[in-house]
Amino acid sequence: MLKKRIIVALLGLPLFIVIVWFDKPVPWFTIFIAIWGLLAAREFYRLVGVSSVRSLSVFGLLFTVLIIISPHCPSPFAAPLLITLVVVLPLIWLVLRQRVEGAFTGWAWMVAGFLYVGWLLSFLIALRFEAGRNWAFFAFFTTFGSDSAAYFIGRALGRHRLAPRISPHKSWEGAIGGVVAAVAVSLLFTLSTPLHISLNIGQGMVLALLVSIFGQIGDLAESLLKRNVGVKESSTAIPGHGGLLDRMDSVVFAGVVVYLYYTFAWL
Repeated sequence: MLKKRIIVALLGLPLFIVIVWFDKPVPWFTIFIAIWGLLAAREFYRLVGVSSVRSLSVFGLLFTVLIIISPHCPSPFAAPLLITLVVVLPLIWLVLRQRVEGAFTGWAWMVAGFLYVGWLLSFLIALRFEAGRNWAFFAFFTTFGSDSAAYFIGRALGRHRLAPRISPHKSWEGAIGGVVAAVAVSLLFTLSTPLHISLNIGQGMVLALLVSIFGQIGDLAESLLKRNVGVKESSTAIPGHGGLLDRMDSVVFAGVVVYLYYTFAWL
């Protein structure tokens, strides 16, 4: 398992860097995230049973893709309109079809998947589109550093359980190691490197700290979902890593944190 995990990461990282780096003439990053979000939402709906109601699944998948690409729309009303439509249209459809059994629960899970996968991933698109590639790299690389350090330090030194009822293998030692690693990675962006962004060392460290903390909360949130539905992984789509939903758990929270910092604190 560990060998597969490392091989997939080593093969996928260079391709991912290219996708984030080059955004013209084709918005490769947006296309990549939209496809990822579509497949992750499909995994989410399969886990919670929405896939059994085909019409709700179609609504959810369609609007997930639309909200992910919405940052490219010049209108500030694009995202609020999509959120309104994904709440209202499926309810109208269910009422017209007079479907009763499991209808409202399925609708609630459909909206939850749209928000969790689609809306949160849209912050990464907005970050890349508005702030530029280096800010996007900051969100990803600090998260990757935090996740990797938490995993390996937790395996080697973990003694004190972080959230035993949610994820019994995560430890405080791993969590602290993840924070330290994220802060260390942030130096690549605050010093004179090709990845430099306009943050001083202190600001970069604080932002990396927030990325690591909220990223680990996102990881636990997805673990909570899987524990509630009784599965270990959302799928086996990525060898050694689980499903696409598994791989976006910490990144989506990190993307939101970095985007909000860029929008409200840095500017």
